[in-house]
Amino acid sequence: MASRKNAPPAEATPPPATLPVLPLRNNVLFPNMVFPLSVGREKSLKAVEEASRSGGHLAVVAQKDERTDDPGAADLFPVGTVARIVRVIKVPDGSRSVVVQSLFRFRVKSFAAGTPWLRVEWEQLAEVEQGGTPVDALALTARNFARKILELSRRPTADLSSILDNVQQKGAVADYLAAHFAGSVAEKQSLLEELNVTARLRTLTTILQRQVELLQLSSKIQSRARSSIEKVQREYYLREQMKAIRKELGEEGEDSEIRLLRRRLKKAGLPPEVEKEARRELNRLARMTTASAEHTVSRTWLEWVLDLPWRKETADDYDLKKAARVLDEDHHGLVPVKERILEYLAVRKLKPGVRGPILCFVGPPGVGKTSLGKSIARALGRKFVRVSLGGVRDEAEIRGHRRTYIGALPGRIIQGLRKAGTPNPVFVLDEVDKLGLDFRGDPASALLEVLDPEQNHAFSDHYLELPFDLSAVMFVTTANLLEGIPFALRDRLEVLELPGYSEEEKLAIARRHLIPKQLENHGLPARSLEIGEDTLRAIIAQYTREAGLRNLERSLATLCRKVARRRVEGTRRRMKVGPAQLAEFLGPPRFYPEVAERARIPGVATGLVWTPTGGDIVFIEATRMPGRGSLILTGKLGAVMKESARAALSYTRAQAGELGVDPRLFRRSDLHIHVPEGAIPKDGPSAGVTLYAALASLLTGRRVRGSVAMTGEITLRGAVLPVGGIKEKVLGARRAGVAEVILPHRNEKDLADVPAEVKKDLRFHFISDMVEILDLALEPAAAPVGPPAHLPAPAPPPLPASGPPAAS
Repeated sequence: MASRKNAPPAEATPPPATLPVLPLRNNVLFPNMVFPLSVGREKSLKAVEEASRSGGHLAVVAQKDERTDDPGAADLFPVGTVARIVRVIKVPDGSRSVVVQSLFRFRVKSFAAGTPWLRVEWEQLAEVEQGGTPVDALALTARNFARKILELSRRPTADLSSILDNVQQKGAVADYLAAHFAGSVAEKQSLLEELNVTARLRTLTTILQRQVELLQLSSKIQSRARSSIEKVQREYYLREQMKAIRKELGEEGEDSEIRLLRRRLKKAGLPPEVEKEARRELNRLARMTTASAEHTVSRTWLEWVLDLPWRKETADDYDLKKAARVLDEDHHGLVPVKERILEYLAVRKLKPGVRGPILCFVGPPGVGKTSLGKSIARALGRKFVRVSLGGVRDEAEIRGHRRTYIGALPGRIIQGLRKAGTPNPVFVLDEVDKLGLDFRGDPASALLEVLDPEQNHAFSDHYLELPFDLSAVMFVTTANLLEGIPFALRDRLEVLELPGYSEEEKLAIARRHLIPKQLENHGLPARSLEIGEDTLRAIIAQYTREAGLRNLERSLATLCRKVARRRVEGTRRRMKVGPAQLAEFLGPPRFYPEVAERARIPGVATGLVWTPTGGDIVFIEATRMPGRGSLILTGKLGAVMKESARAALSYTRAQAGELGVDPRLFRRSDLHIHVPEGAIPKDGPSAGVTLYAALASLLTGRRVRGSVAMTGEITLRGAVLPVGGIKEKVLGARRAGVAEVILPHRNEKDLADVPAEVKKDLRFHFISDMVEILDLALEPAAAPVGPPAHLPAPAPPPLPASGPPAAS
């Protein structure tokens, strides 16, 4: 049965209709309680003085934001508590301590004006209290939760428990528990505004239950922490007792870990200065407790020192015949590189202690730079270690971290030597041209000491801070571009260039290595797939125009996957792949012999370029239109190539009479030179000859012969200067289907590096003056502009949208 309590507590003087407001910060005042309040704000002090003069009643209201120093009407909650001042105590700092007795809830009707402080017109709020078993059960549950909170929080319980036992009204119980145990101001305010006692008890029970769960969890955590601390303390005391007992018995006062480290140190055979430092650190470790933070750091450092191969060298095998056989088994061609490796072995055999040079293999991807390091290790009988430096930007990756850092480790050099287990492995530093540089240091500079034969006999890692002799290590570096290596580091390297493979070399490598490897990788018998020589040539020419072998190996892997699927589906017979079937297995050809078709009209010449992936050809197109003598250059050309184009135009204008060109044509026309594949950057001086040939062809109407490609730098006086990358450019010309190559006369000596089978298929012309180009590159008579009627319009092959920069 529900009952309403409307009458206020009996008082001699009832509260007036308008009361001064005391804003309460960080708390909420509930009815039927005596509570001390600290009043320090000026307006609050004025409100207390007014209340004291007019019967002692105050309207106590909580403010919404505790950070508000001067709350207004909008900053206060709409429900508060009417209270009567019991006592006012002055405090020396000027504030007041006001003891109030809270009476009942009220709701704000409106705020009155007339004083600087807040005054409110109020109306009393009546509770709705229900009797019966449910509300009794809620009140009992709330009491029990409160006692549990007192027990877990270890707060004084006598006074609070007695008050809980003496208070009978359920609403008063809820208000008392809310005042003492509710958490935030928002929770307390919601309980103050809840007039239904049953709902208020239900909400309060949920709040108290959550607090009990949090206190129980906190108690468990504290108990575990105390147990852990007690365990550490107990172990410390037991360990100290063990030391004392061993000392009394005359035994060694060290645990098994220290004794094991001492035995390892005795057998390690360290250099004298290293052994002295390690023994000092071990004695320091023996005096530490395992609970010390330095214990793990010191022990890890000692383990690194003891694990390193200070003197456990492997014996070198200097059998040159065996080494030559191993290199020939693993790699086809690369004669200059193999000869240099055999020379290195011969010198080491004659003088074992000599500090050898640092070899650097430079070449396009897929030509076997890294695998050459493995072959050297196999030929010498040494261990092999490879570290990739691509993208490394932290100097500590090379020289290690200081021991003061958490998780510090030695650099990759020391880690590689520990992994190898010997101080004289073949150590390959891959992609040395791709080292980065940022605020963490310069890894390339850190490599200077590692790769300098005059310094690396005492290499000091930041983690070890001990000299380690790297002079016995055979360092081999690899790079795609020599320009990416800093000059100081490049000066310490002996560069061996791997320009790429010819078609015959690719055929041999595919037969001896790639096809057997892919058959084994795909689980196929050796005779399950037959690929003829004509098929391999078609794959090389039409699907894998590259300097290396990776795309060729991927194409062969594709064929093996096709065979594997057919065998699983039930076809067991041997499969033979011919050139006509390549489109079925590998898709349409990606490269075409387009030289003759692209050079069928005047103004188009074929040049030779060098790229990071090998040599290739490039077409330079020139056209003329009415204008005022401007030169337009397009195709993403670099500054040097633009200068070559201007030099070619200047020489052409100077030789207009010899070419049979009207000089007035240059003033009345604009010339446009374009290099296709415009998304790819192009630069370098070696396109000068090709630019002049394109301009001469355009202005004379004589077509450039379709089977000719050329390279060379030009000067304004008509001289043709030598250029670099001749071997790569010649191999690229042959891959593209070129029959004749025009080179500077001073580059004739560079053909010694070109394989004989390549030179046999090409015809070379060497020039020293630009006048010679006219007879070698241009057709003898003017040809009609446009494609002949019997030839269809050529369809350009698919070209990549972007790629590595090409140097002409």
